[in-house]
Amino acid sequence: MPEPFTQWNPARLLDPESLRHLVLDLRQMQTFIEDPLVIARADGVWYEDVHGRRILDGLSGIFVVTVGHGNRRVIEAIKAQLDTLAFAPPLHATNPPAIELVNRIADITPGDLNTVKLLSGGSEATEAAMKLARQYHKQTGNPTKYKVIARYHGYHGATMGALSATGTKRRKTMFEPTLPGFLHVYPPTCYRCPYEKTYPDCDVFCARTIEEMIELEGPETVAAVIVEPIGNTGGIVTPPPEYFPILRDLCDRHNVLLIFDEIITGFGRTGQMFAAHTFNTTPDILCMGKGMSSGYVPLAGIAFSDRVASAFWGRDEDAVEFSHGHTYGGNPVAAAAGLACLDEIRERDLCGRAREMGAYLWSRLESLRDLGVVGEIRGKGLLIGVEFVKDPVTKAQFDPAIKFGVQVGKTALRNGLLTRFDPHWVAFAPPLIITKDEIDIMVDIVTESVKEVLVKL
Repeated sequence: MPEPFTQWNPARLLDPESLRHLVLDLRQMQTFIEDPLVIARADGVWYEDVHGRRILDGLSGIFVVTVGHGNRRVIEAIKAQLDTLAFAPPLHATNPPAIELVNRIADITPGDLNTVKLLSGGSEATEAAMKLARQYHKQTGNPTKYKVIARYHGYHGATMGALSATGTKRRKTMFEPTLPGFLHVYPPTCYRCPYEKTYPDCDVFCARTIEEMIELEGPETVAAVIVEPIGNTGGIVTPPPEYFPILRDLCDRHNVLLIFDEIITGFGRTGQMFAAHTFNTTPDILCMGKGMSSGYVPLAGIAFSDRVASAFWGRDEDAVEFSHGHTYGGNPVAAAAGLACLDEIRERDLCGRAREMGAYLWSRLESLRDLGVVGEIRGKGLLIGVEFVKDPVTKAQFDPAIKFGVQVGKTALRNGLLTRFDPHWVAFAPPLIITKDEIDIMVDIVTESVKEVLVKL
């Protein structure tokens, strides 16, 4: 990393009077300004705060920085595009980078997901997907199909429709009532099965019960099922291999669109370009974002099947176009960044690297079991979670008031490692360019952090 960052005055940046005008995501600002973290720069897999302290980015910012910080190819692509065209009129025209990007995406998505709507954020993508599903059914002779089935512990975004599909109470209860027509089922949490069953003897009951909900609600009323291939807020919930083929089959039989929310899992994170490849299941609509531009410019989108797209193809007088749009959808600068990221992923085989480094990270995390507090390690590629328990044999959890996982995550951050953490687990999702040496540093820090927390109990 270059010489310490000196452009800004740290005293000014850390002054509570400066910070009190700011609202961070999901943070209590009164607490934050007592010990603020202000990131000044980044390079590779490392952040640096305004004091020059280095922090290993074990989370890709927030599951975003796939190709690493300071990537020159992406930066130069953005700069070149800014010199040419920064904004095109979305109601009247498109632009060369956007055309090239949607064609490239159509090439890398599974199956016949050949039509792409470009957007600028994950919540926009999941909202668009659910709106697309409802309009699709209206235009194909099924106007009563409007309900959306999602999963408890799932998170699909902060806007009202996405929030209605979300099944995490901490994110949504203060905004209720949310929109009508959203239903929830239990996720495939095999380690702590909500149905008190054991895999594989359960015959993947958690997937089959979705069909029962569809039948009880009435298939003529259900438009879509939306799921994260790997659930983040539930603790990197990773389904058994049969789960998605079962879901695909029951959606087909009941004319229900299957939506994959791949905002987190897309663009190499699970070891394949999309988790749809990892789990050998093609959805009808695939939502993408985050790693799509590696965080350099806001960029997201949805890709959908030829069957779905055909319902929106016609003349102006047919009035069947998708009635949806966002100001920055298809922005040329964002599209240029997305193209550069795809070049990096392909030419550096970052999908393969995610598989290789993910396997190495998993093997190193196994050493945490020696501390006697690891219940399960789960995930795919470079998206891995560790659940902490008081007793690995009985799976008994720590008292929730202790917030063991939160303590580990906060201690790790003080020790120089950024992770994702909740009361009972921590998660790792570093940039796909991470090396074995950097993984060693990451695991060493979290190991020492767990020890520090245990000493305090």
